[in-house]
Amino acid sequence: MNPKFEELPYRPCAGIMLANTEGKVFVGQRIDKAPEGDAWQMPQGGIDDGEEAEQAALRELVEETGISPGLVDVIARSRNEHFYDLPEELLGKIWKGKYRGQRQWWFLMRFKGVDGDINIDTDHPEFSRWQWVSPDRLPQLIVPFKKRLYESLVSEFGELI
Repeated sequence: MNPKFEELPYRPCAGIMLANTEGKVFVGQRIDKAPEGDAWQMPQGGIDDGEEAEQAALRELVEETGISPGLVDVIARSRNEHFYDLPEELLGKIWKGKYRGQRQWWFLMRFKGVDGDINIDTDHPEFSRWQWVSPDRLPQLIVPFKKRLYESLVSEFGELI
């Protein structure tokens, strides 16, 4: 990694592992299609100044999936923050070059609604389509630079899903 990028901070972020009553997890296919191609991910987004991580997670859930906070139960918060670095080819290109990667608090949430409550056609859509998948498939669906992160989340939240 270029030394100047190593000095950059990590972007504060909150992520949601949204599980349904059948033990499947929500993933959306990114509209921007990462350089690796067919990119799927769980909902996530930045934490605004003065915002708590759980508040940010619930806000991002609405913004990315249309699911209101009343349709989920927060089951768990990750024990620790998770960090990842952007790959070299993305450094300086996303987030206006202000960050080297993300530092994320993750929340396991149980979806209490029906599939019709999900609406990815939001004001600022991030996903082109979505699906419920088995948690063990998550690391294969995510972009390679986040694979270890998703493996950690499946390990940490697996028994609670």
